[in-house]
Amino acid sequence: MLMSRRVLNTLRLMPVAALLILSVAVAASKKTTAPNAPIRVQVDARDAGRHLLHAKLTIPAQPGPMTLAYPKWLPGEHGPTGPNTDIVGLSFTAGGKPLAWTRDPLDMSQFRIQVPDGASVVEATLDFAMMPGGGFTSGGSSTDNLVVVSWNQVVMYPAGPNGDDIMFSPSLVLPEGWKSATALETAGTGSELNYKSVSLTTLVDSPVLAGRYFRTVPLTEPGDPHPVRLNIAADSAAALDAKPEVLDRFKRLVAEITTLFGARHYRKYDFLLTMSDHTAHFGLEHHESSDDRVPERFLIDEQVFFLHGDLLSHEMVHSWNGKYRRPRGLQTNDYRQPVDSSLLWVYEGLTNYLGDTLAARSGLWTPEQAREWLAYDVANLTAQPGRRWRPLVDTATAAQLLYEASNSWQWDRRSTDFYEEGTLLWHEVDSIIRERTGGKKSLDDFCRAFHGGADGPPEVKWYDAEDVYRALEGVVSYTWKPFFEERVYGLRKEPPIDWLERGGWRLAYTDEKPILLKAREDVDEETDARHSLGFLLRKDDSVQDVYQGSPAAKAGLAPGMTVVAVNGRRFDRKLFEQALREARTSRKPIELLVENGEFFHTLQVDWSGGPHYPRLEPIPGKPNTLSEVLKPHALR
Repeated sequence: MLMSRRVLNTLRLMPVAALLILSVAVAASKKTTAPNAPIRVQVDARDAGRHLLHAKLTIPAQPGPMTLAYPKWLPGEHGPTGPNTDIVGLSFTAGGKPLAWTRDPLDMSQFRIQVPDGASVVEATLDFAMMPGGGFTSGGSSTDNLVVVSWNQVVMYPAGPNGDDIMFSPSLVLPEGWKSATALETAGTGSELNYKSVSLTTLVDSPVLAGRYFRTVPLTEPGDPHPVRLNIAADSAAALDAKPEVLDRFKRLVAEITTLFGARHYRKYDFLLTMSDHTAHFGLEHHESSDDRVPERFLIDEQVFFLHGDLLSHEMVHSWNGKYRRPRGLQTNDYRQPVDSSLLWVYEGLTNYLGDTLAARSGLWTPEQAREWLAYDVANLTAQPGRRWRPLVDTATAAQLLYEASNSWQWDRRSTDFYEEGTLLWHEVDSIIRERTGGKKSLDDFCRAFHGGADGPPEVKWYDAEDVYRALEGVVSYTWKPFFEERVYGLRKEPPIDWLERGGWRLAYTDEKPILLKAREDVDEETDARHSLGFLLRKDDSVQDVYQGSPAAKAGLAPGMTVVAVNGRRFDRKLFEQALREARTSRKPIELLVENGEFFHTLQVDWSGGPHYPRLEPIPGKPNTLSEVLKPHALR
């Protein structure tokens, strides 16, 4: 999907709402036809600081009943996430006269109006409220200094025809002096940004980033027929002042991705990078752009950069894996049909593997940082009790439920594990290919065959699981279908980790705090004791989750509680770490005072292992193929 591992961890802390699209269905007869003229959509974003978009639409219509549909199933969000509660001030007119509307009592996403005789168009006006608090694109999208306009928040269209057959003529008004970027092509100049007419499919796929503090950095050489740009809007001018060597990493990323796939399925590509502490943080893929939202200091703070460093690589990979090649079950022609997301272990899992790998190859991450993420994936997924009852494929099939699920008890429930476990799964595929070809081929060869081809404009090539198996068989002969049936569709006590030893590494534990955890503590202020006492605390010291069977769980700790004190002193992360070390020599239980609603409990946690953090350590005498995977390829 639309997010890297770091962004996913952030999103799991909030409920997911989503993008919003308002649609119009002509229901005068059973057969619905597309309008002859483009739908005009005019958006005024000058109230972005008040978290409002104002929109006016002019829609070709015919006299008779008209059903206004509000689509729910949106690309990249893998669920019925259309938040129709964020539309305010909705009204319809024809010939200057207001039209009454009613909501379908059986489908909350449909509205009905009656178009009067003699009317050829319906005009709709609405405001869209962009308040923080939701997830993905229904979360915060504006501040006093920037805005992200997702067209599907403010458009109307006839339901029934394919989105490719419905044309729109969009325009946008921004605050004075603001700059903007989008994959759309402009038509003319002036205070109002007018864009060339495009299909509904292209419009929904082409958000606009705009801001007061704005910078554009070319990431390809002049004259490249498929230029790539990094467009940045921030809440301050200082946040844009990235060092040249930081920006060079993104140039290397583009070179690495081009080398990997061997072809580009976009005319041009625009990263739309929002840097703010007051918007939602996530990534959403589009074919010729990506909506990437990170904290304000992303480009000037090494720890923040590390925590979100794989986001842009993840989202750009989706231009090939997710947009160009797409699971057949994710097809929804007018954004209203339910989707089958069971192949997200390919769509998101392979993208997560490639996003992490390319982050290392391009220098967005160091090899050590990439290995730390892998160590935590292996350790966390191995300890997760939910895998005892839920197969990996069900985390993909039920993605629409799991994205919105509470992060409490998620280790028992399992979350959207097709991201992290998908990363390990595709590492194992790579190791098998390398082993069976004597190192002559790798997963890169599959990617080039499956996602490559010839350069060209955006298009979609659908696939199912059998197509994936056949493509892998074309790289190297192996029992691919049984391989995936066991690891994806069956219950497994452990995640796919056999590849790790073949790659020259093994999971170990140390009392030395890794750089990943240090960054999380400094940036997010969480307390991660998953692999010692078995719990994770949020910034406010409330319990996010507990591993069942862990020392903390046996003592009675559970989500919903808050840790107030450790060994008789007010809880503090440094005091807690001191208590871990002292217990290693004293052999006495660690005492936690916890608050559970209006009740307080003193828990005795039996643990004398000290601080316990996962890491990968090299195996002497083993070929180090993991380092081969992570090292730069485009510079060879």
